[in-house]
Amino acid sequence: MKRNRTRTLLLTAAALLLTLAAYLCLPHYARQALIHLMPVIDDLETFHRDTVRHAPAHVRLWPHAAAYNRSRLSPADEAYLDSLHTVAFLVVSRDSLLFESYRDGWNDTLTSNLYSATKTIVGLLTGIALDEGKIHSLDDPVSRYLPAYTRGRQADVTLRHLLTMSGGMAWDEAYASLFSVTTHGYYGDDLYDLVTQLDVTEAPGVQFSYRSGETQLLAFALEAATGQTLSKYAEEKLWKPMQAERDAYWLLDKAGGDEKAFCCFHTTARDAARFGRLLLRHGNWDGRQLVSTSYMDELMRPASYLKDQWGRDSLSYYGRQTWLFPYRGEVLPCMRGMLGQYIFAIPSREAIVVRLGRKRHDVYEGPFTVDMTRYLDIAMKILDEENKDKIKG
Repeated sequence: MKRNRTRTLLLTAAALLLTLAAYLCLPHYARQALIHLMPVIDDLETFHRDTVRHAPAHVRLWPHAAAYNRSRLSPADEAYLDSLHTVAFLVVSRDSLLFESYRDGWNDTLTSNLYSATKTIVGLLTGIALDEGKIHSLDDPVSRYLPAYTRGRQADVTLRHLLTMSGGMAWDEAYASLFSVTTHGYYGDDLYDLVTQLDVTEAPGVQFSYRSGETQLLAFALEAATGQTLSKYAEEKLWKPMQAERDAYWLLDKAGGDEKAFCCFHTTARDAARFGRLLLRHGNWDGRQLVSTSYMDELMRPASYLKDQWGRDSLSYYGRQTWLFPYRGEVLPCMRGMLGQYIFAIPSREAIVVRLGRKRHDVYEGPFTVDMTRYLDIAMKILDEENKDKIKG
């Protein structure tokens, strides 16, 4: 019996040592992925970060609408929000906060990772740099700003290609694979080397294909053009002028490193709504044009000269780092992130909808998940109730 126990202990110890050795042989990003497993919206303490500071003396709070939180969600809508672990659901109507709901222990001070909704922020900052003349032209090759980006087809890639996700980069947009380049980007500590060394395997400017690495490369070109980090440029050109209520945070790949431009801007639901307002008003903030109207028009117009992601039709649902969502006969500019981080602008209703949460629906209709329509349906009920109250009043 003692021999059997000793043998079992030795085998267990050997297995543990082998497991440890295998773990230590993994690259840094894979070890981090195994420690943290799947990404979560409250990952602020997981990574190093830079602060995007607000201007306390110039904060613009969302005023409450006359009908603030009078709407009561139906049991079915309440259940739907909870089923996908919604933490925040906001509806802004005509510049006033009409409805605000926090769930699952969340509140108006907690920041969430916006994930890929961050890409639209990079698109906006690119427009500002273009307006300021720091970027000469969107048709400039990336190599004008990143001189080493000339290997093979890299030399053919322009800023416009990156803005419209048609740069042809060899990027695998896989979130559940331990060894995918997306996992490497999110958990790794070498973003610059990662994206600048990837080959361009498809002809640029032909077909839309969603690649986070192209946003990251665009951000590096933007930093080279402006001479500022992404966080500081966003602070100066957007966050302070938009009169944000609180500081935001941009996650970095390492201490003092590079912003994860493709995924990782952290803010509250109320401040996230400010981006919706900027989309709604075509770059204007209380009379100040933060981004030119001509650029905003292009940002929110489909790059229809490209083939769509299936290579079949003209692209109808993506502009410059911004999704265009068809809803009730209208096309809504939309910021969209993993796990269901959504910021919708509804021009016909002068409304903004923000949904933050821990899960998104898995069923797609075309390029969009079905939960997006459901959240808008819930918001429209709230907006319709407000209109009925005004008529009665």
